[in-house]
Amino acid sequence: MSIITNINKVFDHRIRLGIMSILMVNEYADFNTLKELLGATDGNLASHTKALEKADYISVEKQFIGRKPNTRYATTKLGRVAFNKHIEALEKLINTK
Repeated sequence: MSIITNINKVFDHRIRLGIMSILMVNEYADFNTLKELLGATDGNLASHTKALEKADYISVEKQFIGRKPNTRYATTKLGRVAFNKHIEALEKLINTK
């Protein structure tokens, strides 16, 4: 078995890795929080959240706060499992002698 078998292609991009890292330690985060923490543009963040949503790794909840739309994201159970496997695979790769 290859040492990179469990490295997940979905998490290849630093923005997606960042989104998942933030969501793994927070119950949820809204679009503006992710944008600010990651230094991403609206379009860039939107495309990466869509990719994670399509893979069923994050859930999306749209609501209005006052009259302003608010989109917030959370990891799914599948997303947490996949991300943990990815991190374990990276650690194995790093620690390979």
